[in-house]
Amino acid sequence: MQYPKGKLLAIGGAEDKGTNLETGEIQRNNLNFFELGILRRLVHETGDINSRIEVITTASMIPVEVGDNYLSAFGKIGCSNIGVMHIRNRTDVSSEEYIERIKNCDAVMFSGGNQMRLTSTFGGTDFLSIIMKRFKEEENFLVAGTSAGAMAMSNTMIYEGNAAKAHLKGEVKITTGLAFMNDVIFDSHFEKRGRFGRLAQAIATNPSCIGIGLGEDTGMLITNGNKMEAIGSGLVMIIDGHDIRHSNIADIPDGNPISIENLKVHFCENGNGYLVDQRLFLSEAKEGSVIVKNVEVE
Repeated sequence: MQYPKGKLLAIGGAEDKGTNLETGEIQRNNLNFFELGILRRLVHETGDINSRIEVITTASMIPVEVGDNYLSAFGKIGCSNIGVMHIRNRTDVSSEEYIERIKNCDAVMFSGGNQMRLTSTFGGTDFLSIIMKRFKEEENFLVAGTSAGAMAMSNTMIYEGNAAKAHLKGEVKITTGLAFMNDVIFDSHFEKRGRFGRLAQAIATNPSCIGIGLGEDTGMLITNGNKMEAIGSGLVMIIDGHDIRHSNIADIPDGNPISIENLKVHFCENGNGYLVDQRLFLSEAKEGSVIVKNVEVE
């Protein structure tokens, strides 16, 4: 299998998402950023504080405010070579300026908001193809996303689902994401918004995928399209449906409670990791090698 050479950084979110998809309300009073340590790690993975990082605010309904907050947050850790792309539609995506900037940056970061805005705006465009090509071929190129930006990274994407009703069939809506990573499904704000049920339903309907529930102030750094390392202050939950023995989800009508047997769950804190292809929990993830239940694996 040909793994991508670039890196992914999926972050659970903590800054304003613009629109809360579970309530339909626009929120403008919660512009706090996630742990600056995660931004420092992002910069470290791209090289140094002089790396060119392009922030894409397409997902947000308040792009200027979100962009300004990113500039401020990166500035606090000494980064000044930060660009913001307020791409609002598919016409903007074809801008020669944006195309050139995406060809020459060291990292791109998709902000939070509505993940459907990301897929409907970038799907099938040269802009996305350039990012994808660089991600596959360049070792130090990094694609980051927070909240909706993280959820859109996979080929299978949750775009809607009320956490309170997620135990009922049909309440979790799934579509195709930006496909930087296959066979996973990301969910964000995982603990705070009680989203275990909706990620579990997504995995029950797609048991070939691994569910990655990202807590706030927390992220997963993914290298070689396979090895994941948890970073930040919170929890990442891994949901593995490969060994499900019983599931009623194909046989019951919409609106009925789902039933699942033998769904595996792992909790990851900072420094833990996971190998997606091998479905192995890593007690310690480090550069060069990983520790799997105290056995070193190159």
